[in-house]
Amino acid sequence: IRINDEVCNDIADFFKIFGDAGRIKNIGALVDNELCVNDMVELLNMSQSAVSHNLIIAQNDAVKFRKDGKTVYYSLDDEHVSILLKKGIEHIKHKNGYEEE
Repeated sequence: IRINDEVCNDIADFFKIFGDAGRIKNIGALVDNELCVNDMVELLNMSQSAVSHNLIIAQNDAVKFRKDGKTVYYSLDDEHVSILLKKGIEHIKHKNGYEEE
């Protein structure tokens, strides 16, 4: 497969989102859910600042948001993000012999 330079750079930038365990947890929490930061803090047992920071980094390429009054709800930008995360998990579990949960 041949990929032009612009697309290569955009893909490399996109995959940087998955380069941090905290961001992966945040993205994973949003696979089937629309959540606000407070919900994610409780669900992931992470600090509010860590959750917010991870969402800001992922926002342009993987995460979208909507406001309802003063509350901001986050969800995955589209199904492709969910598929990539699920396939990555599947690959790592297979490659490293992790037991299914």
